[in-house]
Amino acid sequence: MMKLRFASPEMLVDINEIPDLDYHRVDDDGTIRVGAVCRHADLERSSLLDTRQPTMAAAAPLVADPIVRMRGTLVGSVCHADPQGDWASVMTALDASIIAQGPNGRRSIAVRDFVLGPFQNALAFDEIAVEAVVPTPRGMPAGGYLKLERRVGDYATVGVAVAIDRVGSQVGRAGIALTAVGPATIAADAAAQKLTGRPLTADNIGEAAELAAEAAQPKSDHRGSADFKRQMVRVFTSRILTGLLRSEEEAA
Repeated sequence: MMKLRFASPEMLVDINEIPDLDYHRVDDDGTIRVGAVCRHADLERSSLLDTRQPTMAAAAPLVADPIVRMRGTLVGSVCHADPQGDWASVMTALDASIIAQGPNGRRSIAVRDFVLGPFQNALAFDEIAVEAVVPTPRGMPAGGYLKLERRVGDYATVGVAVAIDRVGSQVGRAGIALTAVGPATIAADAAAQKLTGRPLTADNIGEAAELAAEAAQPKSDHRGSADFKRQMVRVFTSRILTGLLRSEEEAA
């Protein structure tokens, strides 16, 4: 916010020295917890995410550039609430929450309610975000994240996060969220609902991709036209889901 000249605070409080906030772990029930000081690079190198939460594993190496990933954090990225930020979309697709700590204790805020708009979040003036919580999967987790950028480290032109939980041959839960195609992170709920409770097929993948494109709210700019960005949402959604379907067929 300071770099963008959106904020000029009178005082800065460095939370890097607060103990026990640099973790990411999995609880016994499968819940994933990420502390406020856990770096992007920690998640990028994490062997835990590959099997436990593939959507997060796919997104971690795509965040900004190596310099940013060494210092930036997942929780900080969500708090920044940049419409072009990757983690807010991933956390929205996963139905994740942010834990806020204030003088009256802690409260849990769903990421889809936490991000209020461009560079605005739901923290009160006397609260800090201390943890991100990804809930227990309702089946076997699968998913992915794809992003279009002009060059490494540039702001996203379009990004799509997909997270599904397989229960037998069906999709038990689905989440799809969009990056950089609206004034804030977009939850493409209608697209996700098209997949839920049904087997993953080419037909419902096409329907979900179309609904995701309809949910996008892009504007034309120097990175591309609105139609181009909407098409990329369609392509990325289909590409991720088609890859999951192929993996399912190969494993059968």
